[in-house]
Amino acid sequence: MAAPTAQCLAAAAAASAVSAAVAWTRPAPGLALAAALTALSALAALAATAPAPAAAPAPQDEPILPVPLTLHADPARAALGRRLFNDVRLSANGRVSCASCHDLSHGGADSRPRSAGHDGRFTELNTPTVLNAALNFRQFWDGRAATLEDQIEQVVQNPVEMGSTWPAVVAKVARDGGYGQAFGAIYRDGVTAVNIRDALASYERTLITPNSRFDQYLRGDRNAITAAEKTGYAKFKQYGCVACHQGVNVGGNMFQKFGVMGDYFAQRGGARPSDLGRYRQTHKADDLHVFKVPGLRNVAGTAPYFHDASAATLDQAIDVMFRYQLGRVGSKEDKAFIAQFLATLSSAPLGAP
Repeated sequence: MAAPTAQCLAAAAAASAVSAAVAWTRPAPGLALAAALTALSALAALAATAPAPAAAPAPQDEPILPVPLTLHADPARAALGRRLFNDVRLSANGRVSCASCHDLSHGGADSRPRSAGHDGRFTELNTPTVLNAALNFRQFWDGRAATLEDQIEQVVQNPVEMGSTWPAVVAKVARDGGYGQAFGAIYRDGVTAVNIRDALASYERTLITPNSRFDQYLRGDRNAITAAEKTGYAKFKQYGCVACHQGVNVGGNMFQKFGVMGDYFAQRGGARPSDLGRYRQTHKADDLHVFKVPGLRNVAGTAPYFHDASAATLDQAIDVMFRYQLGRVGSKEDKAFIAQFLATLSSAPLGAP
């Protein structure tokens, strides 16, 4: 047991004085009452100066880490990036913006299996969420972009997605007097492709979700998640899901083959060019069907799932993971517990839509 502090000892002495005063109330009521009031005042003063009870210590040695409360994005650049994120003029024909595919009301992803680009053609792959993308070690399913800025550069020029060019985008942005003034106030060289990408990336760095109930639990609030959700987290670890889904983004920090424990593509009806994964970048046989492991934050609200959008519901996605990634048979009850845990990873982003 820890040694008593000076405040504890003083409080005990004051409490003794109160007891003594009460004991002598009959023979000397006036003096006893004065002593009692003095002692009570001392107790109140001690209570006011005593430190607040420490929060419950955060769980130790967990494979999942809480999202940082901020990534320290420059507020002015982020505000400018927010305007650009919702501006259709970044596309060739003014029909789509970043927000067209990254719907913040749908977890930063697209509710459609594939996103429609500027001319109505659809992307090859399901759109990943933009929420917490700043926490990923690479961008895109195949990891071809090292940074948010690299990802933005490619999307604007992609013939299916925005179909534009950076000189065209710079010219359109520069013609807008409001943009010109805002860029001039923030960037010494005004409107440039580099600065547009920087502003957009600054905004995306505000799209983190540090207030999920599970993060509150990790920070010490043991009552932030229910007993059933704690059971789901335990199952998530026991079955080995954390081998790939761990860290601050519960994924997004490694590559993995889709179909470690079985031929997922054969059962789906055969592989397509869009299933090549990392192989497209490296042309190494070991990278065939290898993809960036998606982060699971806000996963309960980002259906459909996987690069091919083949799982329409979270329950279906969990079934696929058990069969083809874990090679294990989980009970229906255990999978339901895991789904309940995954729901605790949801939170609204800090940055405004």
